[in-house]
Amino acid sequence: MQTFWSKTNKTAAFFCLIVTLFAGCKKSSAEADGIEAIKKSQTELYSLLKNDNLEPVSRYAIVNQITNNLISLHDQQGVILFLTDWVENHPDDIYNAYWLLMTAYTYLSDGAEPIAEYYFDRILSSYQDLLVKGNSIHFSCLQNLIQISKTPRSRIRYFNELINRFPTNVSITELYLRLALEYEKESEWDEALKAYSMFLAQPDSSTIQIAGEPNAYKKARQLVGFNNSPKDWTFDSLDSLEKAVKRAISQYDWKSLDKYRAKVNFFSMSWKQDEMDPNAQEEFSMRNFMRGNRVRYNKELDADSTASEAYLRTWGWSQYVSVWYLYFRKVNFPQDPDIHGNWEWAGIYIGEKL
Repeated sequence: MQTFWSKTNKTAAFFCLIVTLFAGCKKSSAEADGIEAIKKSQTELYSLLKNDNLEPVSRYAIVNQITNNLISLHDQQGVILFLTDWVENHPDDIYNAYWLLMTAYTYLSDGAEPIAEYYFDRILSSYQDLLVKGNSIHFSCLQNLIQISKTPRSRIRYFNELINRFPTNVSITELYLRLALEYEKESEWDEALKAYSMFLAQPDSSTIQIAGEPNAYKKARQLVGFNNSPKDWTFDSLDSLEKAVKRAISQYDWKSLDKYRAKVNFFSMSWKQDEMDPNAQEEFSMRNFMRGNRVRYNKELDADSTASEAYLRTWGWSQYVSVWYLYFRKVNFPQDPDIHGNWEWAGIYIGEKL
C-alpha cells in the first residue's frame, strides 16, 4: 500500500528537474557551447516580454522559457530575482502561484527551507490553486510544508487542509494518525482523541504500515477505548494495586479480581501473541479459574518490571497451564490529570516467560 510519504515523493518528482539542474555538474564541451546560445535566447525572450499586448498563454510561455534557461545555466539567484520581480510587478498574472512555486523549489534545492516554507505558505494563503500537468499547486505546497515545517501548530493546519481538500490524493488513514500525534504535541487532547477515533474508523487502520509508528493501531485503540470508559479500576500506585491483587488471590476473592481488571483493552494471551489479537481479548471471569484450585504468587514482582510496567508471577490457575504472569502498567492518559500516572491491571500472560 502506498502511504502519504510515498505519494509525496512521486508528486514532488515533477519538480525535481530544478534540483537536478542546480546540482552543479561539470559542464561538458557541448554544454559550454550551448551557453552562448542560451544567453542569446534570453536577450530575445526579454525583448518579446516587453510587448504589453501579449496573450496570457504566450506571456506564460516566455516567462517559463526564461526561467528554464536560467535553470540550465545553474543560476539559482537569477531564477529567484527574475520570478519574484515578475510577480511583484505583474500582480494580475494568473500564473503567479506557479512562479512562486518555482521560487520555493529553487530555495528548497539550495537548502534554504525556512524561505521555501514562506513561499509555499504564501501560495496557499494568497493565490488560487492551479493545475500544472495535472498536478495541483496547492497540493504540492502542502506536501512540502508538512515535511519542512518545524512546528506542530503549522503541521496541524496542513494535515487538516490535506484531509479536507485532497482526500483522494492521500492516505487518509495515515494522515488522521499523524494529525493526532501533532495534537498531542500541542496538548490538545480532545482534538487528538477525535483524530485517533477517525483513524480507527478507517477500514485499513489495523493493517496499515506507517513509517515510524509501528504500534499506531494499538496506541489509538487503547487511548480511545480508555477515554470512553469509566476508568474506575485504576490505583494511585503500583504498590496499592499489587497489594489489592495479592490480597484478593489469598482470599480467593474472584469478585474483587474481576473488579480490579481493566474494563477496556484487557488481554489474556501467550507471550507470542499480540494483545490486539481478537482472541486475546475474550471476556471471562476469574471465578472460572479460582474454584477448586490452589493459586499462589511470588512475594516480589518479576525482575523485568520497570517504572511503567510490572509483572507478578502466579501459578495454580489451571491443570493445563498453571503459570500466569499478571501484567500491571502505568496509565498514560494526560487528558485526565486525576488518572494519568495511576496503575492498572492490564492483562495476563499465560505460561512461563520466553
